[in-house]
Amino acid sequence: MVFPAGNRNRKAARVQAGVLRWLVRIAAGLTAAVLLFLIGYILVMGIPNLKPSLFAWEYNSENVSLVPALINTVLMTAFSLVIATPLGIFAAIWLVEYAKRGNKLVRLVRVTTETLQGIPSIVYGLFGMLFFVTQLHWGYSLIAGAFTLAIMVLPVIMRTTEEALIAVPDSYREGSFGLGAGKLRTVFTIVLPSAMPGILSGVILATGRIVGETAALIYTASSVAKIPESVFSSTRTLAVHMYLLSNEGLHVDATYGTAVVLLVLVLGINCLSSFIAGKLAKK
Repeated sequence: MVFPAGNRNRKAARVQAGVLRWLVRIAAGLTAAVLLFLIGYILVMGIPNLKPSLFAWEYNSENVSLVPALINTVLMTAFSLVIATPLGIFAAIWLVEYAKRGNKLVRLVRVTTETLQGIPSIVYGLFGMLFFVTQLHWGYSLIAGAFTLAIMVLPVIMRTTEEALIAVPDSYREGSFGLGAGKLRTVFTIVLPSAMPGILSGVILATGRIVGETAALIYTASSVAKIPESVFSSTRTLAVHMYLLSNEGLHVDATYGTAVVLLVLVLGINCLSSFIAGKLAKK
């Protein structure tokens, strides 16, 4: 017995599925094409401009060396992550493992975190200038920039860690409790190692934002192109260095060369973090 209506519905469903499948493929292809175009353009324009003078130890107006900015970027990233990562992880542990579900304070913290993620970086820079630079008298310095960036990336680390902890099956916790382990030991020996790949993903996102930040650092760390003598010295990161060179318009070739180094730095950090996350996931 034939049911025409049923056949038409199945045919329409197959057509819809096919259209949706092609739309997804087109979207994925466009995304990959844009990414490859950007990377290719930066490499084509930048690699020919990677001259030895660009890697001189000291910066001057002739060589516009990026080495001080590269070192400052590493220092700024390290200080910011050292401040933000423990705070974000411990805050997420409290939200997931210790706070009561439905608690008003928990809802307030989550809403605040989501709000902070959407604030423009220049607002963080203005806050850092008014509080760290002016109020605490730290001046335009490495430490002022690091604390400002730590506040800026804290919500990212906190939210990704929270999601990673939630994704850990409750059976892991119950099994640990059944073996006589306490809450604290379960969290640090069972839950955290299981959530580590997700936590590292948040740290990767935070690192990318720190390395590419300009607005917040111009307000807090300034733009002195030399290796800092202390944490209270003014600094210039690679992103700020590239912005200033392009804004001046006198060393466009050096700008493209700096962009290549910045791109390689970000890709290297991402690959290293993904490798570590993969190793931890296998364990």
